[in-house]
Amino acid sequence: MTTSLLDEAIKVIPNQQVLINVVSKRVRQLSQGHRPMVEVGVRLDYADTALREIIEGKISYEFLTAEEIAAA
Repeated sequence: MTTSLLDEAIKVIPNQQVLINVVSKRVRQLSQGHRPMVEVGVRLDYADTALREIIEGKISYEFLTAEEIAAA
């Protein structure tokens, strides 16, 4: 994971725990064959790709309310 990408992504998702969860979920998706939403370089691994997607605004997140959690 590139430090510069991590520093940029933390500006988009300031909560470190949320950022880790978003990146790990996206890494899982990419490793299962989902297509990246950004241009992928030769040296970028899945985590770097996920961070670039966050930085470029291709991935977002939302918190569920207690009612939404109960209904699920």
